[in-house]
Amino acid sequence: MSIESIRQPVRQFYRPRIGSVTLANLSALFLMAFTNHTFWSRAYAYFDSHLALAAFGLGLACLFCALLVALSVKYVLKPLLIFLFFSAAGASWFMDGFGTILDVDMIRNAAQTTTSEAGHLVTPSFLLHLAIFGLIPSLLVCWVKIEHRPFWAKLRWNMLTIVLLVLIALASAISAGRSIASVTRMHKDLILTLNPLLPVGSAAMFAFASEADKNIVIQPLGTDARVSAPSRSGKPRVLVIVAGETARAENFSLGGYGRQTNPELSKLDITYFPQTSSCGTATAVSIPCMFSNLTRSGYSHRAGLANENLLDVLGHAGIKTEWWDNNTGSKGVAERTVYRSFSDENDPRYCKQNECLDAVMVDQLESWLANIKQDTVLVVHQLGSHGPAYYQRHTPEFTRFTPECATSELGSCSREAIVNTYDNTILYTDHIVASVINILKAHQDRLAPAMVYMSDHGESLGEHGLYLHGAPYIVAPSQQTHVPFLIWQGSEMKAETDGACLTSRAAEEASHDNLFHIALGMMSVKTSVYEPKLDVLAACRKGASS
Repeated sequence: MSIESIRQPVRQFYRPRIGSVTLANLSALFLMAFTNHTFWSRAYAYFDSHLALAAFGLGLACLFCALLVALSVKYVLKPLLIFLFFSAAGASWFMDGFGTILDVDMIRNAAQTTTSEAGHLVTPSFLLHLAIFGLIPSLLVCWVKIEHRPFWAKLRWNMLTIVLLVLIALASAISAGRSIASVTRMHKDLILTLNPLLPVGSAAMFAFASEADKNIVIQPLGTDARVSAPSRSGKPRVLVIVAGETARAENFSLGGYGRQTNPELSKLDITYFPQTSSCGTATAVSIPCMFSNLTRSGYSHRAGLANENLLDVLGHAGIKTEWWDNNTGSKGVAERTVYRSFSDENDPRYCKQNECLDAVMVDQLESWLANIKQDTVLVVHQLGSHGPAYYQRHTPEFTRFTPECATSELGSCSREAIVNTYDNTILYTDHIVASVINILKAHQDRLAPAMVYMSDHGESLGEHGLYLHGAPYIVAPSQQTHVPFLIWQGSEMKAETDGACLTSRAAEEASHDNLFHIALGMMSVKTSVYEPKLDVLAACRKGASS
């Protein structure tokens, strides 16, 4: 090799050049066009006029372009675009595939999930989608060389571009203002699906709120609580609250579903409340709301954190409380009581890869009851019917409805298979709840037991193009808010209840608002925060004033 050849400069890879404004506009148009299938599908369905839809779309595209042009700063544009490509790709997978809306509550629910639960959502199809709409455009952005004008020239050119884009957006809005105002007012879910602006905005709001949550001072609640009288027999009262997961009332045969999904519970002496609504559509909202004295209309994430809950009030009354969890945690409810995570125990009889069948808790109930010597409330938090891996939520003997969807990739299954698999999880929950009741019945010789089962939220199985749960409550379908709720009373408590009255009350509406007061009433707790009108049993207790 000659010295001359060594001295020759190293040949560089070809890198196309592109202006910062051009790249910002192209990226904005790519994101609007290819990661907003849900948004455009809904907009097409909601707008009566194609011209109004075109004006709406043009206006939004111009505003998004203007935003990215405003942020097309040297050393900022590339990282920003890469972040937006991956954010939009991930968000579009869940919005387009499951109908999920990524608002603050959904971001909070995702942040509090477990690695095993998240693993069911990271499928090969998801990774392929992320590669096509996130990785490839990001690599292209890394490849090109961005040309930035000198500062003052860039400022003038960018401002001119932004003003022009905003003027076009305003003209579009004015030309179809009446239609746009009508659609966005009537269909509040539309803007909630605008990707990636709304998901990124929701994540930012969640981050700020989480930081603010650290400064919350918890206010005491029901410190005047006391047990008004021991049980008539003198036996310790025991209440088991089964907090169900993702069970929707629509698929409970106790409420009229065409399939027999509650064969065991239907043979037991229970009271079922067929018209029950949830506080939220995701665990991170519903669980703390259920155990709060705040009604759904008064509940917020921050208010829930700032106040003690049902378990605290029971503790003030001298009642022992305990929380058993086979899900993603108590969402702050059990911070001040005995807490036991069963998935962490990884019992090989019921568990694999840090997820367990709910029988893992039932297996321990017998020995736990044998040691009860005082009034006690136990919360059993199920994994229940949590998707998308429905097929992993029951044992083989409960595979009664076939064919099943034996994968987390719901898009590869027929709706019939998805519903079959979900119904099998309800069969298994029926068995779990019935087993809890039968174990409590077996201990009535030394305890005065009762049980409440209430699901935290429902589930969409393809209705209206939606899957899973977590839709904003204002637009959530009934499948996500109509939940099963039932009560079983042991012989002692049942003898103190007017059966005809309770049957009549069960036909009326109920909600998560009732649980706090039902539990206090069942445990004979007197406190200023107890509201008899929210206790579905209060008016039916023999001797209660009408």
